[in-house]
Amino acid sequence: MRIATGTIVILSFAFLATAQVAQECSAPLEYPHTRLENKFTSRQKFSSGEKVYYGCAEDFTPSKGSRSVECLNGKWTQLTLKCEKIACGNAGDLPNGHFRYEGQTYVGEKVYAKCNEGYMLKGMSYMICKRSGWTGEFPSCEEKKITCSSPVVNNSVKSGTEVSVHHVGDTMNITCSTGFQLDGAQQLTCGSDGQWEPKLPQCLLSPDKRPAGGCDAPLIFSSANANLADKYITMTSFSSGDKVYYRCDVGYTPAGGSRIRKCDNGKWTPLKLKCERKLCGHAGDMSNGQFVYTGVEFGDTATAVCDEGFILVGRATRHCMSNGWDGRPPVCEAVECQEPTETNAQRRNFQEPPYTFRNVIQYGCQVGSLVGSREIWCTNNGTWSSPPPQCKVIRCRSPNIPNAFWINSHKKTYRPMEAISSFKCKSGYTFSGPAHITCGSEGQWLQRLPKCLPKMKRG
Repeated sequence: MRIATGTIVILSFAFLATAQVAQECSAPLEYPHTRLENKFTSRQKFSSGEKVYYGCAEDFTPSKGSRSVECLNGKWTQLTLKCEKIACGNAGDLPNGHFRYEGQTYVGEKVYAKCNEGYMLKGMSYMICKRSGWTGEFPSCEEKKITCSSPVVNNSVKSGTEVSVHHVGDTMNITCSTGFQLDGAQQLTCGSDGQWEPKLPQCLLSPDKRPAGGCDAPLIFSSANANLADKYITMTSFSSGDKVYYRCDVGYTPAGGSRIRKCDNGKWTPLKLKCERKLCGHAGDMSNGQFVYTGVEFGDTATAVCDEGFILVGRATRHCMSNGWDGRPPVCEAVECQEPTETNAQRRNFQEPPYTFRNVIQYGCQVGSLVGSREIWCTNNGTWSSPPPQCKVIRCRSPNIPNAFWINSHKKTYRPMEAISSFKCKSGYTFSGPAHITCGSEGQWLQRLPKCLPKMKRG
């Protein structure tokens, strides 16, 4: 009999131990687009009644619901937090142009600037959606100012003051040097397309000066991005069979075709040299940032854009030159917040300085109620999201209800969430209003105060 009793006792303890273990919860569940706060990720067991908190994943923001779930009898309550992907929305109006969106304006997507006909783009051709909004220089569309550069006619005479830029409608006359005669129109007009009209004339060697079957100086091919080699620039006449050599302009590199043209019975053979813009490639690696390119060829630019929470140190823009990118890559340094101002509230986590973007400090009170935000965080401009909270002793004063009395002794002040339901009306008065009232967190009674109204006398 004793053995049986001992067995029952042992089984009872085992049952209690099993029931107690069953009250615990294992690691919290994972939910789409959310992340568990760091201080909870390393734990595997949680006690019944304990709460854990979630936040939204990278590039997502809370839209509704509660951040917390609670362990109840071995199971977690359902998370109601909803996280939506961050979108930058409309990039704004682009005067004399419009924006073309890559997608739904989510983080990482681009918006491209397109100018109307007759306008040219100034600034970057696109912006990128970041957590902080559209980043990059806002573009603009400026009216095209059509001009013509000074016409270059070999063996001509420059007259008057040399002007490098000519406006639409401007005219100029071409006069050939001594020993040369004009072949083509003498007067040229700057056209609306930035080209001289009619086509540029030539100053050809006079018949009595030109070798039999020879050629005049070859024309300059501005559209080919190539020019005569130096030794041929000053020569004015060539014999049949003579050759000249071309080279690519600065910033351009040969991409096939012959550099040679030949004088063949008074005519130059076509120039077949192809010149392409030099490639600069990648502008360099940037930690916590990236380059935004107009291109990676000669004349293009690369502009550095830091990630949210980082600031640029150094020159933002690099230019693709004939010998590669100028300057050096800038640096993106983390934004830091100063030590928060003094408060009588106590810190609940042990975040050490320096405080960088998104670092969170939590506060609580040993005595009194917390007034202000329970959490503050370092923002992307180096300031705290709000001032630190304060701990204040908040009390509600004893309510003044005429013609009422308390059944038990009443107090002069009441703590938040403390309720009163023990007052009665004096004889001849009737009770009207809520049966009980509760002290609010701001020192005010949450419900309207009841009244003791005189009883109606029956006639």
